[in-house]
Amino acid sequence: MRYAALALVVALSSSRALTQPAVEKIDTAAMSRIREEGLNRSHAAETLEGLTDVCGERLSFSPELKAAARWVAARLSSWKLDSVRIDPWTPAEKGWSIRRFSVHMIEPQTVPLIGVAKAWSPGTDGVVRGEAVYLDVKADSEFSRYHGKLKKAFVFISDPRPLGLDFTPFASRTPDSVLLKLANAEPGASRRRGLAFGDSATVRRFRQDALLTSSRLEFCRKEGARVIIDASRGDGGTIMTGAASVPQAPGTPYASRISSYDPKAPDIVPQVSLAAEHYNRIVRLLKQGLPVKMEMDLEVEFTSELQPGLNVLAEIPGTDLEDEVVMIGAHLDSWHAGTGACDNGTGVTTAMEAMRILSAIGLRPRRTIRIGLWSGEEQGLLGSKAFVTKYLGEREGDGRGDQGPVHTTPAYDKFCAYFNDDNGSGKFRGIYLQGNEGLRPVFRAWLAPFGDLGASTVTAANTGGTDHLSFDAIGLPAFQFIQDPLEYGRTYHTNFDTYERASEDDLKQSAVIMAAFAYDAAMREEKLPRKPMPEPQRTSLSQ
Repeated sequence: MRYAALALVVALSSSRALTQPAVEKIDTAAMSRIREEGLNRSHAAETLEGLTDVCGERLSFSPELKAAARWVAARLSSWKLDSVRIDPWTPAEKGWSIRRFSVHMIEPQTVPLIGVAKAWSPGTDGVVRGEAVYLDVKADSEFSRYHGKLKKAFVFISDPRPLGLDFTPFASRTPDSVLLKLANAEPGASRRRGLAFGDSATVRRFRQDALLTSSRLEFCRKEGARVIIDASRGDGGTIMTGAASVPQAPGTPYASRISSYDPKAPDIVPQVSLAAEHYNRIVRLLKQGLPVKMEMDLEVEFTSELQPGLNVLAEIPGTDLEDEVVMIGAHLDSWHAGTGACDNGTGVTTAMEAMRILSAIGLRPRRTIRIGLWSGEEQGLLGSKAFVTKYLGEREGDGRGDQGPVHTTPAYDKFCAYFNDDNGSGKFRGIYLQGNEGLRPVFRAWLAPFGDLGASTVTAANTGGTDHLSFDAIGLPAFQFIQDPLEYGRTYHTNFDTYERASEDDLKQSAVIMAAFAYDAAMREEKLPRKPMPEPQRTSLSQ
């Protein structure tokens, strides 16, 4: 089914579309200029190449993240944007970088292994060798079998990963049937990334596994293990990594957990993830009773001083409504196994290119259009939360249940909308309403000029796991676009998250649509309507 036909089916299949006709005024001449600049004179590929190949990995609080923020700010300045600045936020955390890493099996054969050290892991102080031990425990009562057996050992701490042949394609587009289902989704339907809070069997199992993993980590530390190794998610040599884990005391509240980047974190054992194929082979050898010896060299560097988080901001000033703000953005930070192309160099590129387009063609928006590029997203939306708290307001509570009132700054009432990009390189196919049903006719009208580019779906479903939630949490209009998945599920957080995994044509399309949405919001007679806020609602703060 062609996209134009799909747009017609979507419109006819939704009674909401018939009862709420679009009345938006669209500047078709401006839309044409945005398309022309973005599709025919794009800078997206060179921006992404700079972010990935030149800046490289951009772990939060690291020297590499700081260098990337400076590179981004310089590029935004070169496009003649206003108020370009690096905006630090606290608390300051431990900065960390890998300087050298290699891992081998040296007996019964010498085999170089595919692995990645976990972020904020300590180093090994040179090349170390030791016996491999598989810590095969499924309950706390089983640890006693390993007392005295882990001293200076390479401890394989996770179960082997079941792998097999995979006949599915790596990359995919969103089928028309899925887009139609999204268009007809009931309000509140969720496409939330990650594990939802609650008390389902899945959540209870996740928590039980987390408690057992924490017990394993603490046991390894007490027994004097040299290195802790787990099997990475992914296959085909793909390493999906994250932060080193810190043992947590049983019953520790979520808000009180200590992360490995926290300056209060205790000393931990060096931690590494291996490719599942290599991990599984070694565990099979150990289960056969064959001795396995390992060798590893991990050199890391912690910054001498704690590092604040960094956001990068820039704007195109408005005219008659200059004190009102429309924002677009993405998270600049990445994990360290790859170069952070699809997570989230492509989102940063899209937002930067959208600002470049608007600046290059000289459009004068009524409201100020501001870009926000966040760090700390991978650690829990820290950078965008810090921005929202500092400039707009905050909600009482710990983010895991019933929440209290919102305390707002004067800028809260001047805020129009935030549009986010963080689902890989895939083209935009539409937008999530995030529960704001009143915007359905507005977004339909804004997408209408781009139906031929494959973007026409407006869904009442919500999506989560990224920075628009920081704005949405205090009642501000904030949205994430629907995107084609391509290879995102296979590449994010991995050693294969590199420049090659991005689609230049899709980046052009998404940048054009993001620029158009920012401009439409900036030119509208009224700010975008907001969702009703539950009582108690809000109190005002001085800015």
